[in-house]
Amino acid sequence: MDEGYIKYQCNWIKTDIIQLHQIEEINKWRTVLFDEGYIGMYENGIGFGNISIRVDENLFLISGSATGGIRHLSAAHYALVTDFDFALNQLTCKGLTMASSESLTHAAIYSCSKETNAVIHVHHKEKWNSLLNHTATTPLETAYGTPEMAYAIQDLIRGNKVGNHIIVMGGHDEGLIFFGNTLEEATRIILEQI
Repeated sequence: MDEGYIKYQCNWIKTDIIQLHQIEEINKWRTVLFDEGYIGMYENGIGFGNISIRVDENLFLISGSATGGIRHLSAAHYALVTDFDFALNQLTCKGLTMASSESLTHAAIYSCSKETNAVIHVHHKEKWNSLLNHTATTPLETAYGTPEMAYAIQDLIRGNKVGNHIIVMGGHDEGLIFFGNTLEEATRIILEQI
């Protein structure tokens, strides 16, 4: 099991760049999802789930690696993704924590869906099982946090196969992606669907 581990090459610029006012909205919705159990930590200590919001065209703020088990995050628990390259499997981020292991997945959605401003990755075993291959699903052999996952998600979006703003990560047990124009919209889709 490789849950929670970063697979991309990270150029992490450790700097105190994230301000408290920048995370107020994202933290509000993340706490709702944490309280519902869609973001959290397994008994083995591995965290799951992450949330991001677009800051600029290809810049986004995302919850940091290994923060799943923390109910209320501080500015130090977020990272600003400033650059990414799927082919090279690398990413540049700034902040006091490294960007989430799912950051390339979030980047894939932002880079091919200009109307999307929020992406949320949650875990829910029952919903994953019921939606698997019944809604937009990435291939079962495609692992999370890889360029292949990023490309598979882009193929689904560009092929207009994701009308409900939900993607099942076929090769990532329990993993679901929800996205929308706003954090509130993406969160409401989760709360209505699960």
